[in-house]
Amino acid sequence: MRTYEPRWSGTSVNFAMLNRGKRNIAIDLKAPDACERLRPLLEQADVIVEQFRPGVMDCLGLGYQHVRAIKPDIIYCAITGYGQHGPKRDVAGHDLNYIGDAGLLALSRGPDQAPVVPPALIADIAAGSYPAVMNILLALRERDRSGKPAYLDIAMADNLFPFMYWAIGNGLGAGQWPGNGDAMVTGGSPRYRIYPTRDGQFLAAAPIEPKFWAAFCEAIGLDDSLRDDRLDPARTTQQVAQRIASESADHWRRVFAAADCCCSIVQDVRQALDDPQFRARGLFDRTIAGAEGARLSALPVPLDPSMRTQDEALSSPALGADNARYGLS
Repeated sequence: MRTYEPRWSGTSVNFAMLNRGKRNIAIDLKAPDACERLRPLLEQADVIVEQFRPGVMDCLGLGYQHVRAIKPDIIYCAITGYGQHGPKRDVAGHDLNYIGDAGLLALSRGPDQAPVVPPALIADIAAGSYPAVMNILLALRERDRSGKPAYLDIAMADNLFPFMYWAIGNGLGAGQWPGNGDAMVTGGSPRYRIYPTRDGQFLAAAPIEPKFWAAFCEAIGLDDSLRDDRLDPARTTQQVAQRIASESADHWRRVFAAADCCCSIVQDVRQALDDPQFRARGLFDRTIAGAEGARLSALPVPLDPSMRTQDEALSSPALGADNARYGLS
């Protein structure tokens, strides 16, 4: 990741954003003395997180049983695409493969002629990093209670299924298996869609509940005969789209600010960073320190402010910057 483009202050922006405030050691894990050199660190460690394919850490002499022999109460977390067992355990993959295998991608892949790649790494972050944090914290609490170590098998593909609770429930419970973009939360309802405005911007409309839907219909002046969207949802959708397309984004911004019915104009990333709401929350107050006084807004992380350190500019670590600190120079 250090080599990725674009560059900022001698490293990649990606690396700087994701590694602010961390320490770094560099060691060749295939070297004959690697495990012995790491032993002092392993003896002090509470948690180890690794993301190699299954079996690689064992080959390096750093598998769970190897580490447990050094630190009996270790919390050992392995994050992989498909988990430590099963026919796909050794298959290479990335985020797009995992959401494709789990059925999530099929629920909203866009038009067949131009399929859409999701803008977020759902499996990596929401089904990998976050479940890892939850399980590590639970394992630490259990260790406090019982003294037991833990081996955590975090499979990104496995952890995608909670996001599809409604699709699984509809299919198994009612025999209604959703297709591409035809369900309530994937654009199959006029109450949950993205509508283009007259000036090429977009309205994110989510007036699902009856009171919000009634306020929405009133705000856009939808014909009374179309407000019961159970009768002819396609026709209602078409007419709503025509109404939204007849006015500018600024017009609808004012209208829906007054109507308060779960509707907003879609912002790009730059606009979101300048949004008064996020500024008021202090999301971008922390900074990354670069060379010669360079500063970059730090990535907000999902921690309550009470769990954060004082505001300060922290840098991302150079490769091997902390080898001496840990006696590895």
